Amino acid sequence: MTDGSAGTLAGTPTPVQRLLQVRTIYAEPAARDSPRGRQVLERFPGAEIIEVPSHWQIPELHGNAGNVDRWVRVKTETLVLGVKKSLSARPNGRSSDFIAPSTANGCAMACAYCYVPRRKGYANPITVFTNIERITKYLRGHVQRQGPKPEPNQVDPYAWVYDVGESSDVSVDALVSENVADLVATFRDLPTAKASFATKFVNRELLDLDPQGRTRIRFSLMPERDSKLLDVRTSPVAERIAAVDEFVAAGYEVHLNLSPIVLREGWERDWAELLVRLDDELGAAFKEQAAAEIIMLTHNRELHEVNLGWHPKAEDVLWRPELQQAKRSESGMWNVRYRNVPKREGVQAVTDLIARHAPWLRVRYAF
Repeated sequence: MTDGSAGTLAGTPTPVQRLLQVRTIYAEPAARDSPRGRQVLERFPGAEIIEVPSHWQIPELHGNAGNVDRWVRVKTETLVLGVKKSLSARPNGRSSDFIAPSTANGCAMACAYCYVPRRKGYANPITVFTNIERITKYLRGHVQRQGPKPEPNQVDPYAWVYDVGESSDVSVDALVSENVADLVATFRDLPTAKASFATKFVNRELLDLDPQGRTRIRFSLMPERDSKLLDVRTSPVAERIAAVDEFVAAGYEVHLNLSPIVLREGWERDWAELLVRLDDELGAAFKEQAAAEIIMLTHNRELHEVNLGWHPKAEDVLWRPELQQAKRSESGMWNVRYRNVPKREGVQAVTDLIARHAPWLRVRYAF
């Protein structure tokens, strides 16, 4: 783990240093004093520690509209330590069978379409939950209660799959704490279950965790034209593609997350070029186990307003009222998605492009 204290080393900053130059850590007392909390604090020895009663009650962060002007700086310089109070594994059925209790939320990256900031209000740094032993114990018990998977589904033919990164990017979380290593180790010993997470960051430290096929990593991909505009502070698309075969060789099951599909001029051409590149550059071992999710863009009016304050160019392609409609999400929020006809046509177009340029890529689901 690269030292995450404030400042950078001489020369060009590493990707880790560009993401994290932590100066302030807000911490619940129980989280600060826990073994995992102390480990995190040791990684950022130069940071100021501010005690807070709750990771959700930090007025300087949550609901402070002034933070829009410091959107990226807050992500770079701030961490939060909390204790996960309520533990549950929610049924899913799309990318996974269950959404696992989160071991972190927030992110040091700043994708313009990310849904997590909609819940947190003007600031979205990483919050690490330090009671990892309680979380992994709960997961082992939940898996045991399910028993063997009775029949195959589109998620997985044999294993119960648990998404462990619904509200964060797990590859980035691993730069901050050992929670990710503990999750991989937990699922390594659960023959009827797998962990799963999507990522836009290549963290090669994960290659050493020996998942033994019990962790599925879903590399999120989109055309470089979209990524350069929307995937702020992430690993370049070329680097993600180059990492796929490495992670397969290290024992991960690797899928692709083709998302979000953004409808704009020339989008079909650019997706075709990306799929041709995948066919040319990726190896046979990956292709034999490859599968993909197709996810059309979902946006949100509140996030639209936030983006106008720090990255208005992104909204030129994300905010398309003539193509979009409001729809209530599973969590009860009102989001903006493509209207039924353009969405259906978009999904069909991507599916056709896969059949033409990457026929080995099985589509698990599309929405």
